[in-house]
Amino acid sequence: MSKNSQLVRGYEVVIGLENHVQLSTVSKIFSGSSTAFGAAPNTQASAVDLALPGTLPVLNRGAVERAIRFGLAVGAKVAPLSIFARKNYFYPDLPKGYQISQYEIPVVQGGQIEFFVGDEKKVVKLTRAHLEEDAGKSLHEDYHGQSGIDLNRAGTPLLEIVSEPEMRSGAEAVEYAKTLHALVMWLGICDGNMQEGSFRCDVNVSVRKPGEPFGTRREIKNLNSFRYLVDAVNYEVNWQIDQIEDGLEIQQATVLYNPDTGETRAMRTKEDAADYRYFPDPDLPPLMIGADWVERVRGEMPELPSVMAARFQEVDGLPAYDATMMTQSLATARFYEAAREACGAPKLVANWVMGEISRRLNTEERAIDDAPVTPALLAALIKRIQDGTISNNAAKQVFEALWTGEGQDVDALIEAKGLKQMSDTGELERILDEVLAANAKSVEEFRAGKEKAFNALVGQAMKATKGKANPAAVNELLKKKLGA
Repeated sequence: MSKNSQLVRGYEVVIGLENHVQLSTVSKIFSGSSTAFGAAPNTQASAVDLALPGTLPVLNRGAVERAIRFGLAVGAKVAPLSIFARKNYFYPDLPKGYQISQYEIPVVQGGQIEFFVGDEKKVVKLTRAHLEEDAGKSLHEDYHGQSGIDLNRAGTPLLEIVSEPEMRSGAEAVEYAKTLHALVMWLGICDGNMQEGSFRCDVNVSVRKPGEPFGTRREIKNLNSFRYLVDAVNYEVNWQIDQIEDGLEIQQATVLYNPDTGETRAMRTKEDAADYRYFPDPDLPPLMIGADWVERVRGEMPELPSVMAARFQEVDGLPAYDATMMTQSLATARFYEAAREACGAPKLVANWVMGEISRRLNTEERAIDDAPVTPALLAALIKRIQDGTISNNAAKQVFEALWTGEGQDVDALIEAKGLKQMSDTGELERILDEVLAANAKSVEEFRAGKEKAFNALVGQAMKATKGKANPAAVNELLKKKLGA
């Protein structure tokens, strides 16, 4: 059992993910058909996609380059030779009767994904990532009790990314998936739109008693929401434990999650590789990737999140957790860098991005590049905290006004709301003298060695100044007057 495993009702949870990432090419993996989303059904399916007699697949170079980019990003081996195979199964939305995929020799081998669960760093190894074509889509609504088939999606290029079964909770699984989702968008190989099916999660779940062999896994298919992923895993784990506790065996199966009921249900018995009768596709030669091609792709890649996070730690002095949070997405990293450049306070910028900004973005389901508080406004607000013009509490009031559109000028809002901290030392000393005179008991207790009495005096001073005094100045003057 992993030393970090958390048991559920005495059982260890074992989770592995398979993510289907729709690659951002404008045409399909083996034909010139468009991959644009939302076209009328069956208007973007060519003769090749429909598998008409006499057609031959031609591999999309752009799809291969995106696979190479991913392999380099996760520290994997990019195979100099990989093979396309036919995965045979029959389903209405699979026009060929087989899917062109990779099996024994995938294009990307190994690698790892690093992420945080809370402030604990996790590393999950990858088994592989392979290229394949997507199937079409079965439509069950608005067809008067019948089903329709839309083959627009058939042949869309996918990169299937398979992890090792190294996750031990739904929380770990969702943070892994979020990190992978952010990475493929950062690399520009996928638009990440989960509602449109661009990033889909299949989750393999099993349970076992600590120290025992892996249990029988069930695969939850086609999860397109991080919240559903956690809910589905938690339900499935408890269902499997119930079955075992009742003396029943877990049957390997493919299951679906119903978000309306919060339950998983078996769809079909899970197939093994032998059931698909894989064999090399005779219409496609081996994929050869030379070292020069790999190096050219490497030279065109953006700075990776891990490299940027390391730079934020070394140059900006951010803790590892903060640096990772600032590189959760390229938009977040750009926001942080712009604000930091404008105010020169890396840690304060990170705190605000992780705190108030993230809270509001999550509540309103907005992206950071759509935030009403721009990097320039945040930097202006932080400067007023740094120079002592306003307190942290007052800054939150200004932030709220900026966010809700009450104003777009930090200094004007501070003035209008009367939030400027007291800067007149003479006036502050007079107020402190009155506080000390009115709280003789607390003064006596402090001089007798009770430290809590000092905090009480600070509180009274802040109350007397209606929160406008600089807390640091209050502390310093009080200690001076008390001879501390």
